[in-house]
Amino acid sequence: MNADEIEHLFRGSGTPPSKVLPGEPPFSTRPELSGTFGMVASTHWLGTAAGMAILEKGGNAFDAAIATGFTLQVVEPTMAGPGGDVPIILYDAKTDSVRSICGQGVAPAAATVAAYRDLGLDIMPGAGLLPLVVPGAFDAFMLMLRDWGSLRVRDVLEPAIGHARNGYPMAARVVATIDDLKDLFVEHWPSSAAVYCPDGNVPKPNQLFANPVLADTFERIVREAEAVGGDREQQIEAARNAFYRGFVADSIDSFCRDNEFLDTSGREHAGFLCGDDLASWSASVEAPLSLDYGDYTVFKCGPWSQGPVFLQQLALLRGFDLDAMDTNGAEFVHLVAECTKLAFADREKFYGDPDFVDVPVETLLSEDYNTMRRALIGDMASDAIRPGVIPGHGGPVVYGLADGRRVSLADDGTPSLLDDPVPAVSIATGDTVHLDVADRFGNMVSVTPSGGWLRSSPTIPDLGFALSNRGQIFTLEEDTPGGLAPGKRPRTTLSPGFAMRDGKPYMAFGTPGADRQDQWALQFFLRHVHHDKNLQEAVDAPMFNTSHFPNSFYPKRAELCSLAVEGRFSDAVVEDLGRRGHEVSAGDDWSQGRMCVVARNGDLLKSAATARFMQGYAFGR
Repeated sequence: MNADEIEHLFRGSGTPPSKVLPGEPPFSTRPELSGTFGMVASTHWLGTAAGMAILEKGGNAFDAAIATGFTLQVVEPTMAGPGGDVPIILYDAKTDSVRSICGQGVAPAAATVAAYRDLGLDIMPGAGLLPLVVPGAFDAFMLMLRDWGSLRVRDVLEPAIGHARNGYPMAARVVATIDDLKDLFVEHWPSSAAVYCPDGNVPKPNQLFANPVLADTFERIVREAEAVGGDREQQIEAARNAFYRGFVADSIDSFCRDNEFLDTSGREHAGFLCGDDLASWSASVEAPLSLDYGDYTVFKCGPWSQGPVFLQQLALLRGFDLDAMDTNGAEFVHLVAECTKLAFADREKFYGDPDFVDVPVETLLSEDYNTMRRALIGDMASDAIRPGVIPGHGGPVVYGLADGRRVSLADDGTPSLLDDPVPAVSIATGDTVHLDVADRFGNMVSVTPSGGWLRSSPTIPDLGFALSNRGQIFTLEEDTPGGLAPGKRPRTTLSPGFAMRDGKPYMAFGTPGADRQDQWALQFFLRHVHHDKNLQEAVDAPMFNTSHFPNSFYPKRAELCSLAVEGRFSDAVVEDLGRRGHEVSAGDDWSQGRMCVVARNGDLLKSAATARFMQGYAFGR
């Protein structure tokens, strides 16, 4: 053996560590994590830490998801709260089954279209007490803890209690939102000002911020749960009773009945929500919807959520050769945006609570229907909202224009202006959080908590949290799929996701973002599936979205032909899209989506989380 051969053995190729080797990813903001013990990804590092602590304690993915969810309700109060909502999709390794938990609360018994019309309203207010629905998140978490978890109520609430009691560094985005809301809180919602603007002062970024009243609420729930004795399931039922039939429900009842607050109508109103509404409701377990897409089967919640639009977009896209497209190119962006427009138009026309509405899901996801719809996609951007026609199903699509006028689409798509303009007063919506967990036992879960934002409704003084204004998604048009009715679920935007690959459990994923959730998550999925990007690369890839459909939230306006893209798309792509008829607006380079994902690939668990907004984090080992 000569000297060169000996040197090669001991030095290897001599490739500098910083050099990218053939086959390695060219760039990502963070590594795609891998391990065998457990993975947690969420929209806030403290939520992720809480979930990992539970896994290290011996809990499973479901225990960890609950602890993460409660923690996010504390540390991201502008995005979610204990009085909010949550849909959940889980994979149970013991039974090899995928299930959905509906934590979307329903409209109060007194909330009728006539009751709102009697108040002189033509559109559901976007904030205040009138759009409140039953808070669904707490019961959904307790249901999952009872039927799939392994720990006790105290275990999953302790991380959230610790942050609420001892404080947490308040993120700059939260501070900015509170600053925007300061005048509303101080002048009209004093109970919110007392917590978040004490003495009229807005917290500073990274200031240690505590919510001791919320800590007291959670601790009282734990005490009442443990008072029943040592049985885990009995303690969980006692916690549910404390919230929905005990002291929490009593406080909600009196707060909504005895107060009037400013809402987006420009007037002060009391609320319809009462204790009986909470006592008569509980979270439910359902079979999710699914669609086969190549080697994958994707699962989403039913048409009480917007989840089926993800599946509809896939059904449309099956007819195109995405493998041959540059996913950062104009052809890909145009095609996906046009499919999005068609699927979301169908959402507005057909979706609603299936306990009240016969939603033609099989047709909407069928190959025949999507072949017909796919033919509508051309080289130019559509400038019309074009829902499909399914005899015996659907209703009029009503939406607002930029100038405040309202439009109604007839069944044949003909638009007509309505006489009642949307009021000018507006209080912006909140956002959402997301989390995914995978454990060493084979379980996986995707969760999208939301609602009960700071700006949704005033904080309840003796509970320390606000309630969900998800009822603003209802329309006040009777006999339509999305129309208001007592006991009905609003068609939520919340949309966790799960996917099998080759028949095996593979990936839990999702993002906050209201109407954009199933756009950003779709783009992540397509880039991962068609172009073999690893999880973190697919999360990091440039995102885009359109608002070319009625917005789910007040004042329900549509921005026809709109296409918002991150600034990392090239000038040539932006110009090409403009020539195709899109009204393109280029934003900051890292401004869209907060994707999170966990996956199982053989013996390895993997995870990734977005670096956008410097808050989300994935961790595992």
